[in-house]
This record gives sequence, structure tokens and C-alpha cells, in this order.
Amino acid sequence: MTHRLAHTDVKDVTDVTDVTDAEPLDEATCRVLDATGLSCPEPLMLLRGQMRKMAAGERIRVMATDPSTHRDFSDYCRFLRHELLYYSQDGEVFEYVLEKGGS
Repeated sequence: MTHRLAHTDVKDVTDVTDVTDAEPLDEATCRVLDATGLSCPEPLMLLRGQMRKMAAGERIRVMATDPSTHRDFSDYCRFLRHELLYYSQDGEVFEYVLEKGGS
């Protein structure tokens, strides 16, 4: 299941459109954070730590197994004006691509 999220004004994580032709993720231009096996709040805390080190416009790809990351990452992006660009789920693994906002 692959979804591309609307802009950071997404109010509800169910507000997604199905995308079957999503662009491949280029790890050379994107940081990677593996938070699989970790429970809330650890994935969000690790993401927050990485985002603080990033410049505006940089992207990070996150893999997680905690279902609460879906809600947590969406809220985090909305409140801090980052952008949740991509979301997919394959079995128990959730994958996200986030872009750091300008502030």
C-alpha cells in the first residue's frame, strides 16, 4: 500500500491519495533512519534528533514498526512545518519520507 500525503496542512492521516507511480526513493539524497522494533516515543524522538541536524529542504526516510508513528509523524510535521512527502506500509513495516521545513 503506497500513499502520497497532501501538504503539511493534512489534518488527519487518513487524508491521503493512492499513488501507484510513486518516484523511487534515492538514498543518496536522503538520510535514512531505521526505527524498526522501537516503541513510542522512541521513533519520534530519534526522528526529532535527526531533523535538528538537517538543513531546510533535506529529506529523511524512516522505517518503523510502531503503528503510532503514522499519527505521530503527521502531527510532528504539521506542528513544526515539515512536510510528510510519502507513506507506505508493507506488512508490519511503515515507511515515511519527510522533508525539513524552512524554519
